[in-house]
Amino acid sequence: MTDLNVGVQVRPQHSGYGGMRRAWVEAEEIGADMVFTWDHFFPLYGDANGKHFESLALQAAMAEATERARIGALVMCNSYRNPHYLADALRTVDHISGGRVIVGLGSGWFQRDYDEYGYEFGTAGARLRALARDLPRFKSRLARLNPPPLGPMPLMIGGTGERKTLRIVAEHADLWHGFGDVERYRHKASVLAQHCAAVSRNPAEITRVWGVSADRLESADELRAAGVTHFTIGTGGERGGYDLGPLRELVQWRDAAR
Repeated sequence: MTDLNVGVQVRPQHSGYGGMRRAWVEAEEIGADMVFTWDHFFPLYGDANGKHFESLALQAAMAEATERARIGALVMCNSYRNPHYLADALRTVDHISGGRVIVGLGSGWFQRDYDEYGYEFGTAGARLRALARDLPRFKSRLARLNPPPLGPMPLMIGGTGERKTLRIVAEHADLWHGFGDVERYRHKASVLAQHCAAVSRNPAEITRVWGVSADRLESADELRAAGVTHFTIGTGGERGGYDLGPLRELVQWRDAAR
């Protein structure tokens, strides 16, 4: 996955299902290479008790609604589902999609999700240790499922913590997702390279997926020069629906740069 790609996170908040589905389909029609949801139980901004939908069920719906774009969550919280169950469920979604699933995973951070749904929030360190523990379990179950996945189901780890998260990226990830300007990317990439050296892995094996702001699309040129090949933007359902204008601009930039 090294070609120049762009994607959009259609945030499942402040919208009905119909609006989300139209956004997924339109994003693919515009030319998005990747279409994502996220994994929370409540909105992250706007009305804290506004409309919201669950991630795993939405990914199955995305698999049916789209035909070409790779799909997934940016990213799923490791704490919310047993890793064996998650492997089985996402393998099933992969079959529905025809082999287009990207497995996005992170350690979790939004305390309200934990508190209201009965998960132990604990500490950031404990959640990262759980992620490191559960990734081999996820991979082991995935390898034993019958039928196996249709596609490669590449693993994307989200996060930029320097001591633990980037070590997990070096050990397990096919793709790595983060946010920030080009200076932040360069610094985090250098830390990732050190972790890769420690585990005897070539950092070039890890595809770089980076989030850019809708009002800072010009940063994509610098990030691409620094080594990013996959770019994401996000859009929410508030204020009259999903605005895919920035995605159109990013697709146009991708096509001109290819």
